[in-house]
Amino acid sequence: MWSSGRSEAALEAALPVPIDIRPMKSARRLRLRFDEATGVLRLTCPLRTSRRSALAWALDQRDWIEMQLAHAQAPEPFVPGATIPIGGVETLIVWSEHLPRTPLLAEGQLRCGGPESGLARRVERFLKNLALEAMSKDTAEYAALAGVKPCSVTVGDAGTRWGSCSSQGRIRLSWRLILASPEVRRYVVAHEVAHLVHLHHGPEFKALEARLFGPGLAQAKAELRRVGPRLRVLGRGG
Repeated sequence: MWSSGRSEAALEAALPVPIDIRPMKSARRLRLRFDEATGVLRLTCPLRTSRRSALAWALDQRDWIEMQLAHAQAPEPFVPGATIPIGGVETLIVWSEHLPRTPLLAEGQLRCGGPESGLARRVERFLKNLALEAMSKDTAEYAALAGVKPCSVTVGDAGTRWGSCSSQGRIRLSWRLILASPEVRRYVVAHEVAHLVHLHHGPEFKALEARLFGPGLAQAKAELRRVGPRLRVLGRGG
């Protein structure tokens, strides 16, 4: 469903990168591509398509857009000396064979020992465990406010989705959210908990989502759009 209830300015501001809309006489449908060289979305559409409708349609392609941005961004592997965000705070990965194998997060550093060849796996495992612990607590908090109880909470690494909620009440969240600020992480959790009550994005859902998260919902959404492409490539490559 196109998000056409919002103003042109609001729709354009919600996109993570600039967009160039080109009505074309020969166009029979809307088509979107990402120009990596300029960092601009190129949208072609039939001549009679309004700019507002075109922007709303483009915004509804957000998952595809994020994937294009992630592919265009260089991977950031978990290697000694790399700096990665944890909870939105840039953190230095420190490795030494003399340190304990289990990573330790302290004083702006993630310290880890053991064989260097397995460093990336140990860091990712640590982050997944941290994510599950934090988001299980977030989920319990929001579920209590909503008067519901999830069937389960798990973490994964879906390519285009930050979270999902099944009709059976199973919530699954991207472990990569632990890399973002707490506000971003908690926004996604609140979104999925709201789906425990409403399996749609109608007015009732939006009202519950806003009530659960509280002030700053729009800012958290905008921040996720901004940092999302980088989160997608952290820990890849190397």
